[in-house]
Amino acid sequence: MAKKRDIVIGVIIAVGFLMAIGFFGLVFIGIMSEGGDLELSSLGNNIGVVEMFGVMDESSGRPVIKQLDKWAESGSIKAIVVHVDSPGGGVAISQEIFDAMKRAREEKPIVVAMASVAASGGYYIACAADRVIANPGTLTGSIGVIFQFHTFGELMDKVGIATETVKSGELKDVGSYSRSMTKKEALMLRSVVMDTYEQFVEVVAEGRGKDVDEIYPLADGSIFTGLQAYNLGLVDTLGGLNEAVLLAADLAEIDGEPRIVRPYRRKKGGLFDLISSLLENLNRSVETPLAGPRLMYLYQ
Repeated sequence: MAKKRDIVIGVIIAVGFLMAIGFFGLVFIGIMSEGGDLELSSLGNNIGVVEMFGVMDESSGRPVIKQLDKWAESGSIKAIVVHVDSPGGGVAISQEIFDAMKRAREEKPIVVAMASVAASGGYYIACAADRVIANPGTLTGSIGVIFQFHTFGELMDKVGIATETVKSGELKDVGSYSRSMTKKEALMLRSVVMDTYEQFVEVVAEGRGKDVDEIYPLADGSIFTGLQAYNLGLVDTLGGLNEAVLLAADLAEIDGEPRIVRPYRRKKGGLFDLISSLLENLNRSVETPLAGPRLMYLYQ
């Protein structure tokens, strides 16, 4: 009887142990799936590195904003390096990333490290940082705004396709692909572009500690190498990601070797992940043409 009882107790303990492991494993997987990054619980010489790679839109920019806000409040992150390799993108998302960097900067130092390209919106967000580092061969600048759309009126006439429009006002269908712009529409769009352009120039002037009159000659859409940008005062120093981390550590007054921390990204390799990715890409390709023309801080 004693042996049977010992066996039963052993089995119960083993089952309980396995259930506990399974429970904590599921909790960990849930955290990884929902948050997308690993939360640090210990304090240390941690420098958070967040990447803004590719064209800035909702899908690429929103995770960056979320990470910046999270690390701004984290006691384990002493400074943040934003690694930028982007030609820019939508005006609104560029401004939201800029604002998130400004919020984080109130809590800890922010350094931008420019990779191959950090132009237009990529340069816009750099102006929110305490320091900006570029490689000598980085392409940056392109300070300006673009509003672009296609028209297919002549092609539609040739194939016998027409668009009928009922509108509440003369300018309601501005940007229609079925016809060219009117003079009144061109004037309106010009005013919108120039207002957004002035916002860009003011951000650069404030970020670089210059007068707006010093920025206008550089703000004609021209691109610069990192070396040219350094000589023009558009970046603070030359170097790469390693130098940016060391500078961030210095600004945060970290003693000893800084530790680089990156968001943990759950690897997507399952069937459901594949289906989800395909549906997301399909949805994006369908929605983009229907979204209409957009204001862009974009180098192209």
